[in-house]
Amino acid sequence: MNRALKKLKIYLGRVHRDLLRKLPNEVELSDVQKQAIDDAGRLLRQTRKSKNKLYSLHGPEVECISKGKSHKRFEFGVKASIATTLRECFVVGARSFAGNPYDGHTLSSQLEQVSILCCKEPEEVYVDRGYRGHSHPGQSKIFIAGQKRGIGIRQKNRLKRRNTVEPVIGHLKSDGKLGRCYLKGELGDAVNVILCGAGHNIRKLLRWLYYALLHYLFNQAPSVYIEKFHTSERHCFA
Repeated sequence: MNRALKKLKIYLGRVHRDLLRKLPNEVELSDVQKQAIDDAGRLLRQTRKSKNKLYSLHGPEVECISKGKSHKRFEFGVKASIATTLRECFVVGARSFAGNPYDGHTLSSQLEQVSILCCKEPEEVYVDRGYRGHSHPGQSKIFIAGQKRGIGIRQKNRLKRRNTVEPVIGHLKSDGKLGRCYLKGELGDAVNVILCGAGHNIRKLLRWLYYALLHYLFNQAPSVYIEKFHTSERHCFA
């Protein structure tokens, strides 16, 4: 891998230096061309310990997000925050945060979006341990996973229920195509997260309507289907 990366870096350095050497001084470059030359020089200068690394030329806003898991230590993309209801698991908040901020610093912005969409600030919020040290100034009560003090039986049960947001995120990545964004820039990332959350809610509503229709058909008028079945059976044997 290191040998292949070194070869690619040599190729990029040769093309970059040759381009700068043969480029006339009086030529006027467009903003896109200037950005491409600057990104190439940035790739050549950055090292393993450099800050604000450039991971993608077509998506400069991409960050390296540490997962802390043995099977998948890092992910490359933009951090997204998802808020769901307690029982039905409807998505009531979906935001993207560029720059890989600390999770606790994104809590206030996420609750602001939830308050706008629900027309009411949530009374209780249940989050994971990544939100420790959030310093949220609102009136919502924040309960962190693993918390032992200051909670009752209801809060303990709801903290166990908090894990239901994980499969919702999995469905958003697989069914809602949140795992890969095809829209460009930070605005595209924000729009993609919101559309994925809306699509998740629409799929749940359609599934509920489907089962409600089945319940109505098989419980309200079962005799019609039985009579039709026996009538067609007699005609077949006749």
